[in-house]
Amino acid sequence: MAKRAKAAARRTGAKSPKVKPGELLTLLDFIRYGVSRFVEAKLVFAHGTTDPVGEAAFLVCESLHLGPDQFEPFANTRVTAAESAKLLDVIERRVTTRKPAAYLVNKIYMRDLPFYVDERVIVPRSFIGELLESHFSGEDSSLIDDPAAVKSVLDLCTGSGCLAILATYRFPNARIDAVELSADALKVAARNVADHGLGARITLHQGDLFEPLGGARYDLIISNPPYVDAEGMAGLPEECRAEPGIAFDGGPDGLKIVRRILKEAGKHLNPGGGLLCEIGRGRELLEAEFPDLPLLWLDTEESEGEVFWLGAGNL
Repeated sequence: MAKRAKAAARRTGAKSPKVKPGELLTLLDFIRYGVSRFVEAKLVFAHGTTDPVGEAAFLVCESLHLGPDQFEPFANTRVTAAESAKLLDVIERRVTTRKPAAYLVNKIYMRDLPFYVDERVIVPRSFIGELLESHFSGEDSSLIDDPAAVKSVLDLCTGSGCLAILATYRFPNARIDAVELSADALKVAARNVADHGLGARITLHQGDLFEPLGGARYDLIISNPPYVDAEGMAGLPEECRAEPGIAFDGGPDGLKIVRRILKEAGKHLNPGGGLLCEIGRGRELLEAEFPDLPLLWLDTEESEGEVFWLGAGNL
């Protein structure tokens, strides 16, 4: 491992400073060290954390099997020699490989729930997870009157299965169908469904969008499809290039898959239902192409106009 890390460092131009035994003692020491290494290497943070401090804390804690809420009690505790070697290794691999941190520890959190991830799936960071909480919450629901009355949900392009799993918590009486084109990604989704004990509520389907579903209809369709345009694909940072390209590529203008979803979704929605779809930066193009569609754009804490809602009656 050390030889591979040094070789990778030579390829990337990153320096691999030697840390003497006893120089770094506590969790905070290693987080500070990680921050310095990440800033020096000019890493990109777009996979669950947004800055070097959050990234270092995530890597250090997950490497030591500490949950997000366990950092503070142990922040100033000392690590063992074996743990020290493990932390230095994962920090160095983050710098030299430029892989997303989630791949290095095979874990990501969405809405405080843990999910397994590896290179077979995109690292999940959809805004839809937040919207399921903020716009489908019982008396506060603004899109569907009664989340408990939702009996069926479809998650298109499910990837790791995270949105399908989150939907089971928001819609307690719903069965969930989750569709994914990639057979490899579907294996990751199956692992997450099993880990969360939801095999009785979530059915996974391999296929192209609605193709494996026949004439099935749903009260709600959610989708975070590939939507990166050609310009965006050409400019993806190295971290994102470690992820499956099929999960990003939305065609020349980013809307290739979105157009297909809009065309077919109406045939798979029950009256009173709707489509919740994330499209990235394609709002202006979509509105220009479909000027008569009453798209309702939903904002989140970190996004504006990247997710739309469209009622079944308008499809």
